[in-house]
Amino acid sequence: MKQCMDSENLHRRLKKIMGQLNAIDKMIDTDVPCEDILIQINAAKGALHKVGQIVLEGHLNHCVRDGIEHGDADKTIAEFAKAIEHFSRMC
Repeated sequence: MKQCMDSENLHRRLKKIMGQLNAIDKMIDTDVPCEDILIQINAAKGALHKVGQIVLEGHLNHCVRDGIEHGDADKTIAEFAKAIEHFSRMC
């Protein structure tokens, strides 16, 4: 949900990640050592993981809280457990 996320922050982070990915793509076509490429891949992966963490925190602080306070707590908790499962697969 848009209202539970700091979309400006997320867009800024995603643009940075896209820049990292474009740089990695260019590195592949040049004579850059494999280790340096792997370092950059890991940096992009870490940045993407942070975006997921921010989305998950926003979901918890807004959507889950609202669902528990104004809706079906059991359903909300089950949906949050699914969200955590999806996030944990990123690692």
